[in-house]
Amino acid sequence: MRLAWIFPVFLASCSFGGGDRDDPELVTRGAVCGDPSIQGVVVGDVPGNGACGIADAVEVDAVGGVLLSQPATMNCRTARTLNAWVQNDMKPIVGDTGGGVRSLKVAAHYVCRTRNHKRGARLSEHSKGNAIDISAFLLRDGTDISVLNDWGTGKRGKILRQLHGSACGPFGTVLGPGSDGYHRDHFHFDTAEHRNGSYCR
Repeated sequence: MRLAWIFPVFLASCSFGGGDRDDPELVTRGAVCGDPSIQGVVVGDVPGNGACGIADAVEVDAVGGVLLSQPATMNCRTARTLNAWVQNDMKPIVGDTGGGVRSLKVAAHYVCRTRNHKRGARLSEHSKGNAIDISAFLLRDGTDISVLNDWGTGKRGKILRQLHGSACGPFGTVLGPGSDGYHRDHFHFDTAEHRNGSYCR
């Protein structure tokens, strides 16, 4: 009997509590976007009102061995960009601070809405599956690096500055504290293409 195959399938069918999501080894739903370091499930087409929606969407649980605090719906381009940034930039920048990053605290992912929820504004990249918002980096020692609480203060504030800067290039848009009042407590990353290169504030 192929127990090595049955056991992961059994785990994938279980519903873990919030605490269990802190252990990357419990993410067993499978690889998506053709990359084993991106864990989640294939959702397929996500319909939306008007121009909202995602073609071939995925629901991502973890990237590069780092959990997301909630499953995040996005397209594969955004998932691959997030995965590459986590492995190539985030991990080296945070290093062994707090034992390293265990998970990303996701503030927002796919939602059909306008930019900053303003009436009459253009559609947000969130409405196309191109964006993810991160409010904190949860560390293995139980502490965190919080955009709201640590930006501009001490060692962790310096780390946040470096994380913000490193995302500019891999992502088409990077917004954080100082860009406007809407982003004082989180980083907004999206894969939109701009005529003059990445837009970072």
